[in-house]
Amino acid sequence: MQVLLMERAQSTLTRMHEKEHRRPCITVASTDKELLTYLKTITEGTINNKKNYNPDRHKDSYTLNIRNKNTVLYLLNRITPYLRVDKKRNRALWILDNYEIVTPRNGKYNNDLLEKKITFENSFFQI
Repeated sequence: MQVLLMERAQSTLTRMHEKEHRRPCITVASTDKELLTYLKTITEGTINNKKNYNPDRHKDSYTLNIRNKNTVLYLLNRITPYLRVDKKRNRALWILDNYEIVTPRNGKYNNDLLEKKITFENSFFQI
């Protein structure tokens, strides 16, 4: 599983709802739906079909989205040492090192913690 995720996984911060802070998320894109179905059974993610605008030239494509915080952090911890693309590895390390620190368990932010959270998100996207 680590090899499959290493090659295709993209970690990012995304909003689940419009007016909330970003959460870590892993997406895996592939034309092999069976592969994504297998990963889905392990990670509890969701598979989305991507629109194929040129079926004569391209295969159908799918994306697995993993959004459960504990699963995302666990997977990032397992695959980060093997990531070869610097940007992917640095983003994964940034999430692992900082996300829990700037995210209160109850979701309530005071001014200081809110400033740290926004700085965390901005710094992530500058990597």
